Amino acid sequence: MTEFAYDTVISTLAAGGVRCVTLNRPARLNAMNLQLIRDVTQAFRDAHEDPDSNAILFTGAGRAFCAGDDRHDHSHPDSAEQARALVEGIQDATRAISFGPKPVVGAINGWAVGGGFEWAINCDFPVWAESAKGFFPEVSLNLFVTGAVTSLLPALAGLQKAREMLFLGQRYSAAELHEAGVAWRVVPDAVLHDEAMAVARKLASLPPLAVRAMKRTLNLTACTDMHRALQLETDATVAGFMDPETTRLLKDF
Repeated sequence: MTEFAYDTVISTLAAGGVRCVTLNRPARLNAMNLQLIRDVTQAFRDAHEDPDSNAILFTGAGRAFCAGDDRHDHSHPDSAEQARALVEGIQDATRAISFGPKPVVGAINGWAVGGGFEWAINCDFPVWAESAKGFFPEVSLNLFVTGAVTSLLPALAGLQKAREMLFLGQRYSAAELHEAGVAWRVVPDAVLHDEAMAVARKLASLPPLAVRAMKRTLNLTACTDMHRALQLETDATVAGFMDPETTRLLKDF
């Protein structure tokens, strides 16, 4: 049985060939810092390469899935080069989740904010707890979304709903996200892990060649060009980081 060790992520192999990747900064609501972003990327790369893992369950320890950027541990870039390296690191996590061959089931608990909401949307089968909530604050902070959500959200929810979610930054309940097509399934909080695990085990039991081909093909055909979206999002986010107004808005958020 293959085990991996990271500073901010727990990765364990459960019965039935399911690799559980758990964000593990519960005291900070699993908010994103540089180490967490790197650990998520590596944990998914390792899970996709692990011959004992056929499906991945992605969740967060404690009271939240991921509360977005860690304001107490924020590293604001001083140059366009630093900004691009930071954003590319964030996009690498999405590439590892979305373009890796194995299906990913999300178990979304508590808050999923900004980049955390993006990671929830990157999951192939996002199962949300009834009390969970998500929103995108980026535009209000003079920033931009990442995670290929400019491609994924219109495909899931339609262009008009995607505009609403991305421009206006409204907060959505799990039920509202299910109605919009963003949450695949909503379940009572007490059974979130069990329900998500059952889905992951079902996926892990299917013939891997067909499952991996299906994931790859759907990501290439059902959405607009996710690779192009990642590039455009990176350029827009770098420009936002370089605007002095962004620093003021982030401090006031």
